[in-house]
Amino acid sequence: MAESSGSSQRSGSGVSRGDSSRRDFSGREFYRRGPDHQQLLGGVIPDFLTIRQLFGFRSVDIGRWVSNREQEKAAALFFDALCDLSQLLMGPGFATPKVLKIRRQLISLRSTLGLQYGTGGRPGVAAHYSPLQRTFALAKNAGPGSIAHEWFHAFDHYVADKLFVDQPLAAGPRFASRLWVEDAETREHPLNQRLQACYQAILISDDGSGPSTLLQQSLAADKANGSRYYSQPEEICARAFEAFIQDGSIKNNFLVAGSKQSAEAKFGLYPQGQQRLRINAAFAHYFTGLCQALAASG
Repeated sequence: MAESSGSSQRSGSGVSRGDSSRRDFSGREFYRRGPDHQQLLGGVIPDFLTIRQLFGFRSVDIGRWVSNREQEKAAALFFDALCDLSQLLMGPGFATPKVLKIRRQLISLRSTLGLQYGTGGRPGVAAHYSPLQRTFALAKNAGPGSIAHEWFHAFDHYVADKLFVDQPLAAGPRFASRLWVEDAETREHPLNQRLQACYQAILISDDGSGPSTLLQQSLAADKANGSRYYSQPEEICARAFEAFIQDGSIKNNFLVAGSKQSAEAKFGLYPQGQQRLRINAAFAHYFTGLCQALAASG
């Protein structure tokens, strides 16, 4: 969830090291199937200092009630999740030096993003992104499965002034997805055209005649709940990004979970069918281009 929005309890169900093993985390298990990223560390077990250095986070804050043992377990899970996220966004074909470069620039949004674990949260909320502080926070025992969602909030906020011309400071922090809905003036750039295609696929019907099925279902959920949360552009787009990541070749339920079998998914609050395929293709087209640009940059 974005801090300006309502609350949402989010949780995952599953991680592993290597192909299909499982490890316990505060009495829970998280499934993972993917490459062994820790081999790049030469046998060093990742901690949160390693995470800050490798991904370039502006800051990493750990709650005072998180024990050393919990930090060790959480750090290994975060390391795999963030490596998996970057690899899913990059796709194949990059040499290791380029992978490390892209990973550092992309995940921390050029070192503008802070990470909080077991601190900085909000009562009753498993995870949230604060646009004022530019940090995303996960609760100690309730945040797993939320990383992809909250990272996209951070990205959606970060990219707003790259996609759109300067917005009045009085307007406060803005998300690119919301500015797109408001038809703000865009900056001309090939990557910006690709990102706008993502928002188009998420929010507008395939024939361009009206709101997408995902948006319609989100509006229906808010009407039933007497609130305005699910239909906010930044929340719809973060859920669509979750689905894109969960459909990827790497499976990591500490990173993302719930876009297929959760109650929200069954209500239609995640993309389904042909729309899901269109959104996934648009995201892949955008992030592949973005990563190629990052790899080529000085």
